[in-house]
Amino acid sequence: MLQFYPMIAKLRVLFMGTPEFAVPPLQKLWQEHYPVVAVYTQPDKAGGRGRCLTMSPVKKAALAKGLPVVQATSLKESESVAQLAAFRPEVIVVAAFGQMLPQAVLDIPPYGCLNIHPSLLPRHRGASPVAAAILAGDEFTGVTIMLMDHGLDTGPILAQEKMRIAAQDTTDSLSARLSLKAAEMLPGVMWRWTAGEIKPRPQNEAEATYCIAIKKEDGEIDWRLSAADIWRRVRAYQPWPGAYTSWCGRRLEVIEAEALPPEGQPKIGQVVALRRREYGFGVGTGDGILGVIKVQPQGKRAMLAADFLRGQRSLAGVVLPS
Repeated sequence: MLQFYPMIAKLRVLFMGTPEFAVPPLQKLWQEHYPVVAVYTQPDKAGGRGRCLTMSPVKKAALAKGLPVVQATSLKESESVAQLAAFRPEVIVVAAFGQMLPQAVLDIPPYGCLNIHPSLLPRHRGASPVAAAILAGDEFTGVTIMLMDHGLDTGPILAQEKMRIAAQDTTDSLSARLSLKAAEMLPGVMWRWTAGEIKPRPQNEAEATYCIAIKKEDGEIDWRLSAADIWRRVRAYQPWPGAYTSWCGRRLEVIEAEALPPEGQPKIGQVVALRRREYGFGVGTGDGILGVIKVQPQGKRAMLAADFLRGQRSLAGVVLPS
């Protein structure tokens, strides 16, 4: 059942977001009849084999609801700031927008700019907090809704919710769950904030950690790492850029795997047979064995590692590059 928050029934909301993570919070605002005066998202990007322009998930969602969409390449120009101010937003909600907001924009809404960040700030500030939590082996992560300031995820905290990271969570699956949690939190936080019921809590700078944007080359597997480290990378780099190695000069992506204790004495990067049938094959690492469950050869669909090995029997015993 939808909840109704009378204090913000007339609150003019401007929403900023781009990827799939930002869609559920936007849809939550629309479903509960909050007046979204505009939706800001990143410009369409060329993608696919034909390099056709592709709309962001947020743009698709906004257009489907009949909401006005603005795609500004920069919010630093005075004309862009004036255009945004003309919408007269009373609060701006930001969820993975993809641009830093200049002070001129932060100063526009009387209730400020609220940022939805998928980590337990001040841990994992920056561009890739979901992947960073998996890479770090964190047991928990969560959602923070904060009042934005001029820094990078440094503003005071309005609300936080904790979430356990499952053993097989990928960045994709964990982001989806965090997004739904953010959508669930947002209306109540906005209501309590605008009603004066929340006192912003400053972040503890001594506990701050930062994560940088992930690059395509980060996905290349270094078999000298431990099986546990590689297993976390397989999960953290799914769906992009993927954790990959090469076989016969072509990319071979590891879609699903598990870290296993040492079995025999394989060389680092050596493909070995395993006793347990759920693993198609194993690969020797700097510490332990990576049990490979699912792979995706270049140019083909994802498949069980056992099926791939049956078609590539010469793979057994090969030492993969690090």
